[in-house]
Amino acid sequence: MSMADLAATPDELESNQQTVRVAVVGAGFMGQVHAEAARRAGARVVAAVASRSDGAAAAARAVGADEGYPDLATLLDNAQIDVLHVCTPNASHALVVAAALSAGVHVVCEKPLATGSVEAAALVQAAGARVATVPFVYRFHPLVRELRARLAAGEAGHLASVTGSYLQDWLSRPSDDDWRIDAALGGPSRAFADIGSHWCDLFEFVAGDRIARLSARTAVVHERARHAGAPTEDLAAVQFTTAAGTLGTLVVSQVAAGRKNRLHLELSGTEASFGFDQEDPERLWIGRRAGGQTLLRDPATLHPSAARYVRLPAGHAQGYQDCFDAFVADTYRAVRGEDVPDGLPTFTDGLRATRITDAVLASAAADGAWTEVPT
Repeated sequence: MSMADLAATPDELESNQQTVRVAVVGAGFMGQVHAEAARRAGARVVAAVASRSDGAAAAARAVGADEGYPDLATLLDNAQIDVLHVCTPNASHALVVAAALSAGVHVVCEKPLATGSVEAAALVQAAGARVATVPFVYRFHPLVRELRARLAAGEAGHLASVTGSYLQDWLSRPSDDDWRIDAALGGPSRAFADIGSHWCDLFEFVAGDRIARLSARTAVVHERARHAGAPTEDLAAVQFTTAAGTLGTLVVSQVAAGRKNRLHLELSGTEASFGFDQEDPERLWIGRRAGGQTLLRDPATLHPSAARYVRLPAGHAQGYQDCFDAFVADTYRAVRGEDVPDGLPTFTDGLRATRITDAVLASAAADGAWTEVPT
């Protein structure tokens, strides 16, 4: 029996099956994060796919799956699953996702959705009515939702500018290595596609606005000669304007010593300004002419859209895995045909990220020329 015969519609899942059955392709760090979030959402991790044909058992152990499979085709032909989590190297995303969608399976795909916007657009089209999501999980910090609600209510006044950065140091030394450095696996962009995409998604999500034009520069700090082909960027600096006329600047770097995973976003308005730091996600800074304040994550004081993502009492820190858990839980609600709160990032958001990345690379290749970002 094929996967197409086994796949259930959301209504069938609602009536016939309470436990979502999932498989994970890619058993590294991200695959393990996905599998843990799946279990916390009440799903059953029934299968895993190995990167090598002789590694099926090891892949299953790594993500806690019931069974390991030597390749994707074997899994799709034999395992009964509802959702496939794609956690393979970037260059393989499009092929893996297309195969899963063709088999009638819902998909969660790590970003970037594809290494170019043409492929990403094709995946959006192929998804059709299937649930197809991308883990832009920083959307699920309660104080991000609070920031979004306050901006939507007009508390900032006229939003004049936005500044920010996403800084990491895990590739700051010449000896640092990872598969993402290899363009054949990671794609033509590394730093921006990997983390700059997160920053842009978060800004557009909270502001309800879109980056319209940008001017970008990229730099390679370490040549890392052991990798064949042109090196991908270690950092990028971007100026941009939005559809609403806001001016912005962004610096993205994976060679910033001492910064582990600092996504910082500050939005400046005529009535109020707001600052959010992903390394300190329990606080939201609010600045006004009369003075500033720090808002703490407390369900008693948050907007309802933010309070629904509070998992622990105030003063008990929430973090990255909690965001991932909330994202996966909302995805599975959609799979079961339940009502899903606004803000679930879909393949359309993944396509948006690839279009911004393509514009950054095009601008940088043209010596920083101002470049339009397709809508």
